[in-house]
Amino acid sequence: MSLPPCSLSLLSLPVEIDSLLKRFQRFGVHLGLERINRLLADLGNPHHAVPIIHVAGTNGKGSVCAYLSAVLTEAGYRVGRYTSPHLVDWTERICLNEQPISSEALKQLLLQVQAAIPDFSEDSPTQFEVITAVALLYFAQQQVDVAVVEVGLGGRLDATNVSDRPLVSIITSISLEHTQQLGDTYAKIATEKAGILKPQAPAVIGQLPPEAEAVVKARVVELACAAVWVKPAVELLSPPANNQGTPQTSLTQEIPCRWAEYQGIKYPLPLLGEMQLSNSALAIATLQILQQQGWKIAEDTIASGMAKTKWAGRLQWFTWRDRSILIDGAHNPDAAQFLRRYVDTLDTPVIWVMGMLSTKDHANVFRALLGRGDRLYLVPVPDHSWADPNALATLAQNLVPELTDCRTYPELAIALEAAVAVPETLTVLCGSLYLIGHFFQQN
Repeated sequence: MSLPPCSLSLLSLPVEIDSLLKRFQRFGVHLGLERINRLLADLGNPHHAVPIIHVAGTNGKGSVCAYLSAVLTEAGYRVGRYTSPHLVDWTERICLNEQPISSEALKQLLLQVQAAIPDFSEDSPTQFEVITAVALLYFAQQQVDVAVVEVGLGGRLDATNVSDRPLVSIITSISLEHTQQLGDTYAKIATEKAGILKPQAPAVIGQLPPEAEAVVKARVVELACAAVWVKPAVELLSPPANNQGTPQTSLTQEIPCRWAEYQGIKYPLPLLGEMQLSNSALAIATLQILQQQGWKIAEDTIASGMAKTKWAGRLQWFTWRDRSILIDGAHNPDAAQFLRRYVDTLDTPVIWVMGMLSTKDHANVFRALLGRGDRLYLVPVPDHSWADPNALATLAQNLVPELTDCRTYPELAIALEAAVAVPETLTVLCGSLYLIGHFFQQN
């Protein structure tokens, strides 16, 4: 099933990488550890050489990974970061010291992993398992000091769950999403997330619904994990007096950068939104555990590393057609609720430009996001299984009849042009990370 070399040489590298990965796409989402463990064994078990910080949760995983990667890089360590999905390019998923893997290196690793797969049967690795193996192989070859690894789906049976002794396991949050695969209750989903916890390994856990918390606590006791239950950081009214050169403006927008404090550590908070008080506290708690393990991470390094954190597509300001628009994935009800809270602080009439996948909880996203007087412009999500904009419009108008306007558009660019043309309003692009990725590709 491999393409002949002459065919590959005629393709650009991004297209070539897509082609190599697409052949595994037909195996779909197929949770389980047997295939990934077999593949890693055939590659020489590279994950055994990679110290891992493992991050699970419904929301906040990516931000926590970004904070940890930025700070540990600032501290002088060699840091791998593996996250998903990507917005524009596969290389975004695999980073070394904040820099994406090169397209050429990714291609060569894909060919190496593909060569370890004897045939393409129904028992072949899934696409996510292949890219996970590539990431772990890359981190081993690059001799990283630590890899910050984000769970793809769930935790217990996710392809990333291959480390017997992670440095720290993190559960950021739990809400009802991916219920077809993970279960339809907080307890069932918590069971899957808690599957990343390992015997006597440190755990850092965010605020969870009571039903989920009970499940995770029971698992912590069963495994004798040293667990830290993290409350949100406290936002500071002004930067600390001893602030030494960290930015006074946010990296995401020219507004004063917030500061926060958790367990006596004060740090800038460049990522926007209320949820970052929780996400950043989870990162700080993890760094404190690493300090206890002997890692050299000074407090001023934490502050400067936090200040440099970037995480695209999440509460991000972007200049488009000379207008500032706000971009956020907001693809589930909890994320939509956090986005709504942030938008409410801006006290500006809002136009939501949205597209959603067919598998998402459309009704509860709308309930969390939409309010009286809002405008809603709905679009398809290119190259994915998107929800019909006309059906979404009907649903939204039934749920929130007080909308000022509700329209559908055939393309994102047309909807955005219509939105930014409305004076004295804020345009917010949201509803799907894949839609955000499409936007970035076009701009």
